[in-house]
Amino acid sequence: MRLAYVIPIGFVALVALVAPARAQAPTTPPPPTLPTLPSITLPAELDRFLKDYERAWKAGDEAGLASLFTEDGFVPTGQGWVRGRDAIRATYAKAGGGLQLRALAFAVQDTVGYIIGAYGYGDVAPVPDRGKFVLALRRARGGPWLIAADIDQSNRQQPQ
Repeated sequence: MRLAYVIPIGFVALVALVAPARAQAPTTPPPPTLPTLPSITLPAELDRFLKDYERAWKAGDEAGLASLFTEDGFVPTGQGWVRGRDAIRATYAKAGGGLQLRALAFAVQDTVGYIIGAYGYGDVAPVPDRGKFVLALRRARGGPWLIAADIDQSNRQQPQ
């Protein structure tokens, strides 16, 4: 008879020990917030290029955006890459709004170059960074810079 009371009391004691441990189990802390990197000043030719991109985006001018790319330029989409000005024009058909680009780094040499930067949305600067980009640039010797590939990524946290 005494054994019948020992089992329920032992079970209750075990649950009492395990339940708080489970409730207090550590959770994964959120990733640390990275500091905002400072903007840099681009040479006039590259600065004008980014301003042209912003202007075309704000105006919803997909043809103007596509004209900033090489004939065989690349743009990522949620389903993969699109290639060429016609596909880029179609991809940017819904572009519009106050896009603001800021440069973090760049390099150019002869006919190739790149711009690394951050982007945000809004009409009054400064706007918070919403994402980052890399523009891979190409040009004919002495010609205007064009985008060979526009790679961007949102700063939004992905579910784990």
